[in-house]
Amino acid sequence: MRLLLLLIMGGSMAAAQVAPPVLTETRREGRRLVDEALEALGGDNYLSITTKLEKGRMYSFYQRQLSGLSRATIYTKYLVAPGKPDINQLYIRERQAFGKNEKWSILFNETDAYEVTFRGARPLSEEDIKRYRDRRRHDIFYILLRRLNEEGMIFERRGREVIDNKPVEVVEIIDGNNDSVTVYFHYTTKLPVRQMYAWRDNRRVRHEETSIFDKYKDAGHGVVLPRVVQRLRDGRKVFSMFANSVQVNVPIDDNTLGLPGDIKILEREP
Repeated sequence: MRLLLLLIMGGSMAAAQVAPPVLTETRREGRRLVDEALEALGGDNYLSITTKLEKGRMYSFYQRQLSGLSRATIYTKYLVAPGKPDINQLYIRERQAFGKNEKWSILFNETDAYEVTFRGARPLSEEDIKRYRDRRRHDIFYILLRRLNEEGMIFERRGREVIDNKPVEVVEIIDGNNDSVTVYFHYTTKLPVRQMYAWRDNRRVRHEETSIFDKYKDAGHGVVLPRVVQRLRDGRKVFSMFANSVQVNVPIDDNTLGLPGDIKILEREP
């Protein structure tokens, strides 16, 4: 009886273990295309990125009409990830600063986010934080930098298409949580030109988020990155960033990416 119980328990434990993804031809080809994109961005130089500094103009849109524009500086620091990154962890800190004097900014860390003004720091809503984190986790540039070694990652080649008069290879990237993003790599340059993923808001309404990448330029240290990033939601333009400069591995002190110790913490807006 005891032996039978042990055999049953052993069989249950074996069944509960997650089997590694089957490496089919489409998955081998998908991984090859992703590796080629990584090499086109800089290869090992790209994987060595620790910081990124972007300066330019940021535009936001509402119902296809321009609703806001500002001079923007985006400070990004990529935190060190373990050999097998945690699928639920975001290894990044970022500050989006606006205006000539950068007196207004949005600050994101590993767990929280704040709008920072002369009045103090107001926590962003949980929905805004979730949307930012989802957008970063689906970002092909972040995937290449920090998520390639996540357990359960699958890269499926979906064929060739023509997008915006550009021949592209299409790869669907699926993680261990079954979240996916479809990425379009230029057939010749191998660089990402577009990506798309779906998400649901608090009312469970489905949305499609599309990002378009253009004007790749040298970012220093053997890395190339896009100067133009545009984002569409359900086919409507909601964001554009036209960078005058993009630099990697520049010094960014911890104070830039943190809250001052004496700053007033305001109540979160409903």
